[in-house]
Amino acid sequence: MNLLRWLPALVLSWLALGCATPGVQAPVPEAVSAPTQASAPLATRPPNTSTGLSPLRRSAVQADAVAHIELPSDIWERIRRGFAMTDLQSPLVQDREQWYAQRPDYMVRMTERSRKYMYHIVEELEQRRMPTELALLPFVESAFNPQAVSVAKATGMWQFMPATGRDFDLKQNAFRDDRRDILASTRAALDYLQKLYGLFGDWHLALASYNWGEGSVGRAIARNQKAGLPTDYTELSMPMETRFYVPKFQAIKNIIARPDQFGVKLPDIPNHPYFQSVPLPRDMDVTVVAKLAEVSVEDFRALNPSAHRPVLLAAGTPQILLPWDNAEVFQRNYETFGGGRLASWTAWVAPSTMKVAEAARRVGMSETEFRTLNNIPPRMLVKVGSVLLVPRKGPDEQDVTTSIADHGQLSLAAESMAKSSTKPTANGKAKAKGKADAKTIQTAKATTPAAQGKSPTKLASK
Repeated sequence: MNLLRWLPALVLSWLALGCATPGVQAPVPEAVSAPTQASAPLATRPPNTSTGLSPLRRSAVQADAVAHIELPSDIWERIRRGFAMTDLQSPLVQDREQWYAQRPDYMVRMTERSRKYMYHIVEELEQRRMPTELALLPFVESAFNPQAVSVAKATGMWQFMPATGRDFDLKQNAFRDDRRDILASTRAALDYLQKLYGLFGDWHLALASYNWGEGSVGRAIARNQKAGLPTDYTELSMPMETRFYVPKFQAIKNIIARPDQFGVKLPDIPNHPYFQSVPLPRDMDVTVVAKLAEVSVEDFRALNPSAHRPVLLAAGTPQILLPWDNAEVFQRNYETFGGGRLASWTAWVAPSTMKVAEAARRVGMSETEFRTLNNIPPRMLVKVGSVLLVPRKGPDEQDVTTSIADHGQLSLAAESMAKSSTKPTANGKAKAKGKADAKTIQTAKATTPAAQGKSPTKLASK
């Protein structure tokens, strides 16, 4: 009796097993089964054309193997795993290897400085499927100093000239310079490198173009082609700076690949994000943001180097970077902020062209303080429409608008002085003073070597 009671359940289980198990076909009612298919062996039956499926042999069914993935122990190992560029073989590479190896203190400063930025750069490179050794390029460009400025006014960790920066959507205005911004400048640099590789199909030529300009490299290639000469990087005629540029990069790559061989100690940089992006809800003084995040002003500026003014404008800087663990601290402290002034400064638009003393008087500042805060040199006029930083009138003053925060510029012109003036001397004769310099200075859009096709990587200081 027990067997009869369990028999229906066993039959149903067998039917379910036949439907769910690969390679085993469940019985098909005769009324809907074609005789030829029903009598055909399992392995030779034609596929079911209505579903595109065909039965599998039981022996062909295998469980998927488990993939064992060993994550890189640190960021250096992760970079090494993604090396994909052809190595440059040149005596200049050995020369630069020795130069770096003989300066261990310099190597320590550079690599320690890279700690804050390297993970983000490697992430971006991997997402674009670009060689990860390109993460080492800022060692050559700026020694990983986002505040670096070259003698030719190239700025930031990736050393963008003003014109090139604008070509790649790096905003430069009265309140921020995106050439210093970690996220924006990295995005622009990788965009530029991808474009250059697309033009030349060779990473050495792409790097030379990043330093010298694609027009210069293109002309050098054309000269060699006309003369029947090879067009490799090592065969082109180029300035000494560019001649050493790729060997310096290759030397850094070799040292990172084999630090023990060169007696270099690399800092332990975890394979983990250093910072998080956090929304900036209101205009805030840099000191206030650092206090709410419980970080030093120095550490905050290291992650937000484009914030070179004492105030951050939420309309122009909608997000800030904070150390990973301090992002939550900032959010919590901001939400429980007990009141008080978040920003001490705001923007003022000059209603007409005026002397600096007059502008300072209108906003209630001393001329010296006004000049210092807005970086105005002597004997300059503030031109109409210029945007300047001035004290806020009170805690209830509205935040700066997007149009001003994004597009505000400071424009100056030389003061117009009398062509000559006289001053009595001891013998009663008049002595003429010198004439004024009538040259106009534009601080927002200056003529730069980049606009003339020149390239800038030599730093005034690192």
